[in-house]
Amino acid sequence: MCCLFGMVDYGHILPQKRKHQILTVLAAECEARGTDATGIAYNSRGTLHIYKKPVPAHQLRVRVPADVAVVMGHTRMTTQGSARRNCNNHPFRGVAGEVPFALAHNGILHNDDALKQQYHLPHCKIQTDSYVAAQLLEMKRRLDWDALRFMAEQLEGSFTITILDGADNLNFIKGNNPLCLLDFPRLGFYLYASTEEILRRALDKLRLRQERHIQVPVNSGEMVRIARDGSIERSLFDDARLFLPWYNDPCCGGAFSKNRGQLVSRWDEEYLTELRAVAASFGYATEDIDMLLQQGFSPEDVEDFLYCGEC
Repeated sequence: MCCLFGMVDYGHILPQKRKHQILTVLAAECEARGTDATGIAYNSRGTLHIYKKPVPAHQLRVRVPADVAVVMGHTRMTTQGSARRNCNNHPFRGVAGEVPFALAHNGILHNDDALKQQYHLPHCKIQTDSYVAAQLLEMKRRLDWDALRFMAEQLEGSFTITILDGADNLNFIKGNNPLCLLDFPRLGFYLYASTEEILRRALDKLRLRQERHIQVPVNSGEMVRIARDGSIERSLFDDARLFLPWYNDPCCGGAFSKNRGQLVSRWDEEYLTELRAVAASFGYATEDIDMLLQQGFSPEDVEDFLYCGEC
């Protein structure tokens, strides 16, 4: 899995140096879920910028101009498309009508080729499955709720997606992958990461754990838009097909096609506790493992996935 991260400085009081510190620490903590590439997107002086490299986060110089209020980031664990070709790394650039946007994805899509054929999406050099989400939005030529809903409901696999547009609106499309969003009302900013554990570790290093903050709920099937001023809008999409036992990963010898339909209550809790501990050492959160179990995968399936390595 990859990791999403970022911030929204809606109070516009954070010094530039503090922004750099927050982003540097947060990105480095996200290495737990991906070290193959790192990228950020932000708007400055009316232009959307994307900066990414095939390096782990601690090797990327995370710096933004003083006028930047919203930053969207991603650390990558490669599953499709070599990270050495920087075009395969996140965030991806797109234009919906006249609206520029950057898109980052955490998860794995397995129907990207089918969608390209179904909607006659243009061929391009980008090999990453995630890019089909950007192409669907470009096809709709807009970034309103209907377009975002259409995109989300076409995708099969696993995802949480972030989209930053040229007007500094940050959109969260929350599927069946984890996301943690925190609001620091006294300081006037939001921080987010793919898992609460990663965010908490970053807060400790930034000495923000004791600062009053509120966890903003974002549930599967929700679309959340945070504007530059910190205001939030919400809408919904149908996420039912994301929770079907669809996964059959050939790189693991079809391990995920076996033992479906077992009940979690039948599994040995001690084994599950050990499995979650092992998963943490691979950079996976408890939520990731529980999500797979709820989808009908057995503990043996999950263990096979963890040890099968990169496809």
